[in-house]
Amino acid sequence: MSKSNPERDLLHQENDQLRKLIRIRSVVNLTGLSKSYVYDLCKKGLFPKSIQLVPGGTSVAWVEGEIREWIDSRIQERNQVGTI
Repeated sequence: MSKSNPERDLLHQENDQLRKLIRIRSVVNLTGLSKSYVYDLCKKGLFPKSIQLVPGGTSVAWVEGEIREWIDSRIQERNQVGTI
């Protein structure tokens, strides 16, 4: 029986998020943004780029870790506004 290692478990979780692709519904749920606003921010270069799932296809997804990093950056920006 192997012992649980919290640091190792956290690394695995972070690695899974970096490799996990999520669809627009999950992006909307994570960010609280509307679907159309997510696409608008992407077009303006203000949001992580989507990945085309199949060459020549129309289905896209985002890397979960990149979305979470974007959320974290928004929080950091908010927190810096009060300290400047």
